[in-house]
Amino acid sequence: MDDTDRRLVQALLVDGRASWADLARQVGLSAPAVQERVRKLERDGVLRGTAAVVAPGAVGLGVSALVGLQQREGVDADDIVARLREVPEIEDCWFVAGDEAFLVKVRVRDLDDLDRTLRVLRHVPGVTRTRTTVVLNTPFEGRARVP
Repeated sequence: MDDTDRRLVQALLVDGRASWADLARQVGLSAPAVQERVRKLERDGVLRGTAAVVAPGAVGLGVSALVGLQQREGVDADDIVARLREVPEIEDCWFVAGDEAFLVKVRVRDLDDLDRTLRVLRHVPGVTRTRTTVVLNTPFEGRARVP
């Protein structure tokens, strides 16, 4: 990635729906050149797609929690990941260092849904324990940057 690619990615982070012409003006290239660079960034795996950013509370997901999952020794992490993918309430999943092997972000409607989801997570084969932190407020999230 060169400086133009970095500026292009940063512009897309600000507005993923910007037109080729708008992006071209921002990075100093022609629209076709920008389109080609974006296609290359997609092929190279730098850009993994575009997505709508949804306000969770506006769609009825008023409770967020971070749940640490401890992995049973001898259980393959990929097997746990496969099971976690089946839990629709999990928005993000990270394999981490520390007491827990996984940290997942869960979004649910209310505390009853959180309780039900935690019971599901406790029964995932290979998970020995969960530790939950309920999010009280989210000052910001999803902040991406291009170094």
